[in-house]
Amino acid sequence: MEVVKDLDVERYMGRWYEIASLPSRFQPRNGADTRATYTLNPDGTVHVLNETWSGGKRGYIKGTAYKVDPKSNEAKLKVRFYVPPFLPIIPVTGDYWILYIDWDYQHALIGQPTRRYLWHNLPYDLDDDCINELSSICSQILCRQPRLDEETYSQLVEKAEAEGYFASKLYKTPHSDTPPEDAPKDTKGISWFKSILRK
Repeated sequence: MEVVKDLDVERYMGRWYEIASLPSRFQPRNGADTRATYTLNPDGTVHVLNETWSGGKRGYIKGTAYKVDPKSNEAKLKVRFYVPPFLPIIPVTGDYWILYIDWDYQHALIGQPTRRYLWHNLPYDLDDDCINELSSICSQILCRQPRLDEETYSQLVEKAEAEGYFASKLYKTPHSDTPPEDAPKDTKGISWFKSILRK
């Protein structure tokens, strides 16, 4: 699988909006305005903040991304989160491979090596339904803006399909005309439980 080489990490930092993805069991079904913010840490790792809005409340999770092989010029990273968000004690590690990025660092295609699992190192047993959902996750389309023109979107979908992903199942993430800057936090983790139960 081809991945981006010689990624300019500093240029990649900042906010990215999720344009489309195959949502997992661990995301709210009605999530909107989903975005990720990346910040370079002093040790060369990347602080990850993933946010989504559901029912007027902001859900979020924080993690750390790092290169699989520090000596490689390939954009193959691991991302480690701790779940559940309201009591982060269980480490969950996933692959984050940058398959494509435009010359101006305005839109990107994210995938993972197996084409089956996004989170491949879950430290506990999952039921069959959850495994099936996770196995269908293929890729994510990101953009610096909450909107992406259809021509560019189609090109990114074609790139995903060329790599063997089931890109036809991608779900377009809805975004508000004015992206939210803040909202009440889901401090009790209710939305996380609802996402597990698919409610």
